[in-house]
Amino acid sequence: MAADERPRLAVRLTPDGLRQVRGGHPWVFEGSIRSVGAEGRSGDLAVVFDDKRRFAAIGLWDPGSPIRIKILHQGSPRPIDTGFWRERITSALDLRQVFTAASDASQLGYRVVSGENDGLPGLVADRYADVLVVKVYSAAWLPHLDDVVDQLAAATGVTAVVLRGSRLVQDDPMWADAGCRDGDVVRGRLEDDTIRFRENGLWFDADVRHGQKTGHFLDQRANRAAVRDRAHGKDVLDVFCSTGGFTVHAAAGGAASVTSVDLSQPTLRMVEHNLFLNDDRPAVRSCRHEAVAGDAFQVLGRLAGEGRTFDLVVVDPPSFAQRQADVPGAERAYRRLTRSALRVIREGGTLVQASCSSRVPADRFFDLVASEADAAGRPLRLRTRTGHDIDHPVGFPEGAYLKAGFWIAP
Repeated sequence: MAADERPRLAVRLTPDGLRQVRGGHPWVFEGSIRSVGAEGRSGDLAVVFDDKRRFAAIGLWDPGSPIRIKILHQGSPRPIDTGFWRERITSALDLRQVFTAASDASQLGYRVVSGENDGLPGLVADRYADVLVVKVYSAAWLPHLDDVVDQLAAATGVTAVVLRGSRLVQDDPMWADAGCRDGDVVRGRLEDDTIRFRENGLWFDADVRHGQKTGHFLDQRANRAAVRDRAHGKDVLDVFCSTGGFTVHAAAGGAASVTSVDLSQPTLRMVEHNLFLNDDRPAVRSCRHEAVAGDAFQVLGRLAGEGRTFDLVVVDPPSFAQRQADVPGAERAYRRLTRSALRVIREGGTLVQASCSSRVPADRFFDLVASEADAAGRPLRLRTRTGHDIDHPVGFPEGAYLKAGFWIAP
């Protein structure tokens, strides 16, 4: 069924909810809804009217989520059909011409669609060379996937499309009813689960069917390049190293050594593999590398106890605040990481600490790091404050989830 043929629900909002929608916010929470014309199913089109029955917006109805409507369009009425999906995807690609127009475009990894920030809330599409990974974070997308995937495949010209679903979506009965499985190849053919791509001139492999998120964390691309620029001759510690983005960039930048820390042994094996992919570079080949498996907090404590120190310490943890109730614990974790990292940073060394918890605002995160450093007796000097790379645009306040700082330690 085409999107515009889905049942439509007439929805009225509270005055504040209507003001938010007209201001361009992509979320309508359950508490902002005053009335709904019918019960509705996930993926139905919800049409928001004001008190004078004038059209305000249209979005996807998601009865299983506190964000009850994912807004697709606001302003004047328009159909949600194949042409709409095509326009949104074309607009997203236009923002990414630095990748699409590159001479090695078919080898790159970059985000094609970034959910709400590209007007498609709850849907992400990442490209790795000639493979596109589409990940859905709301079951409301399931009735529309065929059409959207068709348009994504046509616009990007990829040879295969892989479908991924968040844990919440996979637990929804609609996922199984639609015949979906995480990691399914839904268009084209995939010869190997692991796809090789380039980032900042370096080679990486991404497990697009089983890896975390879509196989790689593309949002830190610019920060990894900045670490490479600062790594020459340095001893580097990469905490929460994942598949080695910062590790490989530091090695390519001429680091004397890199110590990579992660809880997962398979992940650390991927780090070693990604280093090997770039072994033709003398700097990578000559870099001493150590992989340490373990809890990041415990490993940092052990390194400090052994008297080991580093010139450059990267701390890039996963999100600590999946829910608002998690925020106090997340803030404690950021403080603890700062204090632990300072114990292993040499005088004049650099701390790179990041947060991808959207519920912890940037100003609050930077205050947490600075205040903890002050309390530890090593006040940090902020050199650079960064955020999202160009393929992760920020279209609404909550979309600014990533923040990172480069600090000099006394």
